[in-house]
Amino acid sequence: TRAEMLPALAAVLGYVAAGGLRYLMGVGDSASLVEAVGLGVDQFDCVMQTRLGRHGTALTSEGKLHVKAARYADDDGPIDATCECEVCARHTRGYLRHLFQVGEPTALRLVSMHNIAWTLQLMSRMREAVAAGTFDTLRREVLNVWG
Repeated sequence: TRAEMLPALAAVLGYVAAGGLRYLMGVGDSASLVEAVGLGVDQFDCVMQTRLGRHGTALTSEGKLHVKAARYADDDGPIDATCECEVCARHTRGYLRHLFQVGEPTALRLVSMHNIAWTLQLMSRMREAVAAGTFDTLRREVLNVWG
């Protein structure tokens, strides 16, 4: 669990030389990312973004969005209005839901692409917040949504 991981991570990071790369494998949920960055982790990799995308779940500024849900059948909005990715710029929730409903493999790719882009945007926001000295505010915002 995250509650178990964070104290262990903090303890281990105490042994990493200053200026050394701090890599955390297999962690990709937004709350864990922001907490790990707060502890000084620099680099991550995880399959979560593509796994969720393949199953029709998109990451958004308001939490997870289940694109396959019936309520999105006629939704002409993007996955996330705050996202700057090509998927959000070009495709609607309704269209993506339709692709899933008809078994079109493009749906899996598009939602996966969105999730990767969304996570990269989150990481960029974290870098900017660290540089600006506003990371704690961003951390609270992320945790309010992602817990």
